[in-house]
Amino acid sequence: MLILVSPAKTLDFDNPAGTDSYSMPTLLDQSEQLIEVCRQLTPTDIATLMKVSDKIAGLNVARFSSWNKEFTPENAKQAVFAFRGDVYTGLDADTLSEASLQKAQTQLRILSGLYGLLKPLDLMQAYRLEMGTRLANDRGTNLYQFWGDIITDELNQTVKEQGDEFIINLASNEYFKAVKPKKLNANLITPVFKDCKNGQYKVISFFAKKARGMMVRYILDNDVTSLEALTQFDTAGYYYSEKDSTVNEPVFLREEQ
Repeated sequence: MLILVSPAKTLDFDNPAGTDSYSMPTLLDQSEQLIEVCRQLTPTDIATLMKVSDKIAGLNVARFSSWNKEFTPENAKQAVFAFRGDVYTGLDADTLSEASLQKAQTQLRILSGLYGLLKPLDLMQAYRLEMGTRLANDRGTNLYQFWGDIITDELNQTVKEQGDEFIINLASNEYFKAVKPKKLNANLITPVFKDCKNGQYKVISFFAKKARGMMVRYILDNDVTSLEALTQFDTAGYYYSEKDSTVNEPVFLREEQ
């Protein structure tokens, strides 16, 4: 099975990665085109477009300016160690063995506004460009139009090469919208995580993001290859609810924390 997750806004380029192994993003030519568009933006443009502070806007102007297509371990970092959001807290990549990292390299893909699709050990340079950004470009008015079928085609190529039967969608709606589900050549499974609050089970963003990362870790640690095995996910108190689930949308519940 092939797993999809979102990137994170929080980055760590200060601490060393947990491995010396690395690979290169496959869509860097596309990234370079986006960087050229971004380099035309002023700090004010970026602050308005991305709804960020002047300080963060200035930081991103500097990042776009210094971005260099020649990636090395000195000027870039492996994606799974560079992202530091809730999903990645749940995944806890720093404690993955080298063998598990190589397994993740096969099974895990990170959707990205700038890089399109990243393998865990792909080198990346620091950036902020969320998939939902309405960045005008030669292909349209936003990043969904820029990426078009490119990400979906890349996923289908991977599915074909690896013989994956399932794509496990653990990405946010914002990022998964960059994928064309009807064109995927694999069965799409989208797990849902609900926590009990005041007697009602609901998706609570913070917990759901962390749970997505924990499910990635569960798949890697337990060599999960079937949907039946996936429903055994029980990390941090979650459990599969058959009555709330459908074939393509398994639901996992957790009692109030």
